[in-house]
Amino acid sequence: MSSVARKASISMKDVAALAKVSLGTVSNVVNSPELVSPPTRERVETAIAKLGWVPNASARQLRAGRSSSVGLVVMDIANPFFTDVLLGVEDHVLQRGYSVQVGNSASQPQREDDQLRLFEQQRVRGVLCAPIWGVNQRVDDLRRRGIPVVVVDRAPEESGFCSVSVDDVEGGRLAVDHLIRLGHRSIALVGGPGRLQQIRDRRLGADLARAEHGDVVDLLALSTSSLDTTAGVLAADELAAMPDRERPTAVFAANDLLAIGLLQGFVTHGLRVPEDMALIGYDDISFAAAAAVPLSSVRQPRVDLGRRAAELLFEEIEALDDDRPHEHQSVRFTPTLVVRRSTAGGGQGRRG
Repeated sequence: MSSVARKASISMKDVAALAKVSLGTVSNVVNSPELVSPPTRERVETAIAKLGWVPNASARQLRAGRSSSVGLVVMDIANPFFTDVLLGVEDHVLQRGYSVQVGNSASQPQREDDQLRLFEQQRVRGVLCAPIWGVNQRVDDLRRRGIPVVVVDRAPEESGFCSVSVDDVEGGRLAVDHLIRLGHRSIALVGGPGRLQQIRDRRLGADLARAEHGDVVDLLALSTSSLDTTAGVLAADELAAMPDRERPTAVFAANDLLAIGLLQGFVTHGLRVPEDMALIGYDDISFAAAAAVPLSSVRQPRVDLGRRAAELLFEEIEALDDDRPHEHQSVRFTPTLVVRRSTAGGGQGRRG
């Protein structure tokens, strides 16, 4: 029998027998050591070490009706934005002695619902959710069943949740204001689906920037079926196919993955960035600075966003454990503009 198999076959009864104590005493040493006298605790710990016994955390959690993990559901785990959010979540969660279970909804409502149902079955202590369309029935059910939920990357209309988000209206305004100040008078807004609140807010910010400059700018909105590089390449095909006189001279992409795809597509079609087409993205993921033409972008504090969401979740968990009131908070971060080569120089204006 291997050493791993031998350890797996060792039980709490074996520890109790070797230490000459009851099963309850062994359980107290593992779960509430302050209840056991130092000499007895030392005897039990010595037996545990000698036998190589590992307590079954899953069994303890099942008996307690709760786990030592929290759930995180994101829309696209392949997007570095959400990877950075996860890093921020882990920073805080691991400090609290918990683990993070990650679910990827892949922007599919049914898959999001399935992930949330699975977390409930696993008795997670709380859930962090970056919802696709907003707070749905499943999210609301979790809250009503005593599982705290913090909404991530969105400020929900419902007041019964803590949330952490970024001011996407201001982010959209920053991006388009930057392009207008460079002299661009025809700007494409690329990104969708338009039903996403983040996309609507960024486009609203673009409209505000246009209004601030006296409505002298044409904004062309191009929706995409997704927010990845493939969708960006397809959008570049559409823009490149336009007659020179009608084609915008600048593009504001709803995220950096779209912007990277647009850059690839423009190169394929012989359009130079920024000489023929200025380009700015959103999120400022690490790939933005490393692109063939370093991308200007609107930076979101992604790690800070994840960390603050986790902090809010544990504040609510502790309030529930202590049976005291909890006041929900809506935290909103302010984005910043990062200018790189993809928007260098002035606008080209209408082509003659």
